[in-house]
Amino acid sequence: MTDKRVDAYIARSAEFARPILTRIREIVHEGCPQCEETLKWNAPTFMYKGAILCGMVSFKQHCIFHFWKDTLVVPSADKEGAGGQFGKLTKVSDLPPKKELLGYIKKAMALNEAGTKETKRPVKAKPALATPKEFTAALKKTKTAFAVFEDFPPSAKREYVEWIIEAKTDETRAKRIAQAVEWIADGKRRNWKYE
Repeated sequence: MTDKRVDAYIARSAEFARPILTRIREIVHEGCPQCEETLKWNAPTFMYKGAILCGMVSFKQHCIFHFWKDTLVVPSADKEGAGGQFGKLTKVSDLPPKKELLGYIKKAMALNEAGTKETKRPVKAKPALATPKEFTAALKKTKTAFAVFEDFPPSAKREYVEWIIEAKTDETRAKRIAQAVEWIADGKRRNWKYE
């Protein structure tokens, strides 16, 4: 099933992009006639069995075609890259051969039929920040603040430490430390006003 919004998206895309997007659309519909078109994140997306199958995006100088379950469909896909599984497409010939794409579409369909969830990208843990000595000393002077800070999750601790480290002058740093100790003693996180 086609969607007029996808027609409009293709029509307003850059001239180089129109044949690429049109070709992708034709191949997806050939490989999965039951797919439904929609827009997600303002870009054409192909749905199958209630889940995203694949999508395409047009930028000023390139297009991207991607499968939602990326490396489960295209094992050689670069998980770190921002160019989809097939890189930045600037002409129709940048696409893999039709037969190869149809194989990927069938694989993606099978994953949707099986109810396989999308792959999760591993979250890179941020390196621990050293708590400034003067901040630790100030916390220890107020037992409540020290105990609360110790019970904070790493992200809450990090917010305070970054705020203190970012101070450009010693005077600002001292003010921030005093404010932080006061808020922490009250059980408040750094951005408590917005919670």
